[in-house]
Formats: sequence, structure tokens, C-alpha cells
Amino acid sequence: MAYFVIKRFSQMVMVLFASSVLLFVVTALTPLEVEKNMLGPYATEQQYKVLHDKLRLDDPVFVRYVRWMGVLFGVMPDPLGHPSVLLGFEDKVRGDQYFGNFGYSRSWKKPVNDVIWHRFANSAKLAAIALAIIIPVSLTIGVLAGMREGSPIDRGLSLVSIVTTSTPGFVVGVLLLLVFVVQFPFWTGMTPFVGVSNLLPGTGPVWTHFVLPALTLAIHDFGYMARMVRGSMVEVMTQPYIRTAILKGLRRRDVIVGHALRNALIAPFTVMLLHINGLLGGVVIAETIFSYPGIGRVIVDAALFGDFPVIQATSLVTVVIVTTTQFIGDVGYMFLNPRIRFA
Repeated sequence: MAYFVIKRFSQMVMVLFASSVLLFVVTALTPLEVEKNMLGPYATEQQYKVLHDKLRLDDPVFVRYVRWMGVLFGVMPDPLGHPSVLLGFEDKVRGDQYFGNFGYSRSWKKPVNDVIWHRFANSAKLAAIALAIIIPVSLTIGVLAGMREGSPIDRGLSLVSIVTTSTPGFVVGVLLLLVFVVQFPFWTGMTPFVGVSNLLPGTGPVWTHFVLPALTLAIHDFGYMARMVRGSMVEVMTQPYIRTAILKGLRRRDVIVGHALRNALIAPFTVMLLHINGLLGGVVIAETIFSYPGIGRVIVDAALFGDFPVIQATSLVTVVIVTTTQFIGDVGYMFLNPRIRFA
């Protein structure tokens, strides 16, 4: 058991390291010169040269990567915060040397940490609401369909799951806009389409601004999980121990809850955690359509304006979230499946 956890944790660390190297190399080898990206097209050649020398951009990529990690882990100060760089960047709260220093954003003219973390919190709220819808709906549909394989209920629920899964997220979002904003505008009071940061008079309380973005994520994502639960439930219901429990005279409800459901959720458990990773991609679409102030819009804006520090920070944090959820899923799967725990 301890060996399994250590092995998975070591793999997670190696993935994080490889991802950070790849991320830095891709952004460092971009055709756009770093100093011109930071200062803009209207700076003087002297300013370009000062920044080029201060960042030591002539050093090999590996050396620059080590220096970047040194700034990130707080081993060395961020050179962009030095007055001689002439960028006017200053972190009055944290200084220029601390753990988790992602540098400064050219677009927002402030530290990257001041740009991304409250946006990550907004996206986390949206994803949590979507998961609160996806998980119970998927479990209910999957269990009902799996208990009655081949029945009209199974076919109907499976058809709904397939249709929603095959519909792209941006199509779902646009359809919701057409229904609740264009065709039936009187619903706008309960489901406003503006973001939380753009609250307008008469658009209802703050929680209503989560409705349409969360529904966009939930409608697109619940079908796949429901299909996974359904397939697992069908397999479990054919096992000998289920027939034995029924022949012993146990009530059907006790058989489902006490015997079938726990074993049927072993495989979907990992899928549920991986859905957190899938939601990271979905929030970009939902936040863009509904003007929601989350990390998805930050990533889009940073990519459009070539804000490399923000791109690096959001990408690295996303990789940490993905690998951490995968690690939790592996450990949770181990506890659910004794064959792994005692292997």
C-alpha cells in the first residue's frame, strides 16, 4: 500500500517537472522577442537592451529555466522588479522574492498572483456548482438505466446521455442564450447572462449569475459519466453475489445500496475525479460565452495579448490541479478496490 502511494506520488512529481520544462521551452522559443513583448513596440532600443541584459536572455535555455524555477521557489529575486528594468513593476505586499512568484503581467500591469488567484476561485465556484449537478444526476440516471438493462427507461436515458455528450459545449451555451435571453427574455431576471463582475440593476442576486454557465457545463458533461455508471451497474448486476443476495430474500433496495452500488462505483470514481480536469476546458467556453470572470477568460486574454507570465502561471497551476486529482483518484481507487490495496 505504501509502495503504491509513493510510486504514484513520484510519477506525479516527474510529470510536473516534465510539464514545467516543456512549458518554459515552448514560451522561451517563441519567435516574439521577450523584451519587445514586455515593453511593447514603442519602447526605445536602449530600453530593449537594458531589459535584455537584465534578464540575461543570451544564456542557454536550460540556464534560464533554472533561473525561472529559482524565482518561482523564492530562491532568487525576480529581475523584472528591479528599478533598472524601467518597467515600473513592484509588488508592495510580497516583495520581489517569495515562494510562488510567477512574475508580473504585462497586460494587467501587476503581479501575476494578483491576476489569477481570485479568478481561479471564481472558476472553482462555477465548477463546484456544475459538479453538484453532474454527480447526483449522473448517478441517478446511470443506476436507473443499469438496473433495467434493455428496458424503455434504459433506452430513453441512454439516448439523452448520448445526445448531450455529443453536443459541443459552445453549442449548449449558445442554445441556452437563445432560449433564456433571446426567445424568453422574461427569464433573464432568474438567469442573467452577464458575469458576476458585471452585475446590473434588476438582474437578480449573485447566485443567479451561476445558473447558465453551470448548466452549460453540466448538460455537456453529465452524459459521459452517466454512461460509465450505467455500464458498471449492468456488469455488477450480473455477478453471482447479487443473485445470492436476492435469493436470500433481501429487499431489492438493500441489494442495490448495500451490495451493487459500492462495487459499481469503483470505475466511475476515477471518471468523476477526471471530470474536474475536463471542467477546466469547459470553463473557458462557458466563461467566454457568459462573460463570467473566471480563469478561462484570463487564459484567453493572455493568449491573445502574448502575456507569457500569465500563460506560464495558469498552465502550471492547471497541470498541478490535473496531476493532483489524478493522484487522489489513484489513491481512492486503491481503497475502493482491495485487489490493488493488498497486491
